[in-house]
Amino acid sequence: MDEPLNAWFVREVLAHEGALVRYLARTWPNRDEVPDLRQEIYVRVYEAARKVRPTYPKSFLFTTARHLISDRARHARVVSIEAAGDLDVLNVLVDEVSPERRLDGRQELKRVAHAFRLLPPRCREVVWLRRVDEMSQKEVAKRLGISVKTVECHLVKGMRLVADALFGPDEQAGPRSVIANESEHGQEQSD
Repeated sequence: MDEPLNAWFVREVLAHEGALVRYLARTWPNRDEVPDLRQEIYVRVYEAARKVRPTYPKSFLFTTARHLISDRARHARVVSIEAAGDLDVLNVLVDEVSPERRLDGRQELKRVAHAFRLLPPRCREVVWLRRVDEMSQKEVAKRLGISVKTVECHLVKGMRLVADALFGPDEQAGPRSVIANESEHGQEQSD
């Protein structure tokens, strides 16, 4: 893992999480999608910073957010027009989900669950409380009796390991080797 990059990310990007969430809530019509948008923005910023650190991280974060929102809005318009045309020709109900699509969804969910189970226990707990239960970093820290900084480190580490496991290894260390080594040896970042 790239510890200097992780520290930079926590210090320069995650520090603006509250402002980013408020911005997304104001600009994106579906509030349920805000956590997914936020995470995709973080992945884009992290991957870009892996190559070159932005000079103005906050501006880069919000520019990335605007671009993602534009991409999603444009994609939604294109998909809805094409889908409406195709459904009229086929005379198919919109609510039907094909067996293939259902199977794809279940397989993807199994991959996510598997990647999640491979995380070190404390890291898994932090990611779950923060991303699934949507607790604030302060709430997670208080609940687990650790510092907010430790919560941030576990969160960055966990999200990176899950992303690597789902989307393939990064150039420096494969996700399976990182996750497997930590799980096998019981290594966990100390609180």
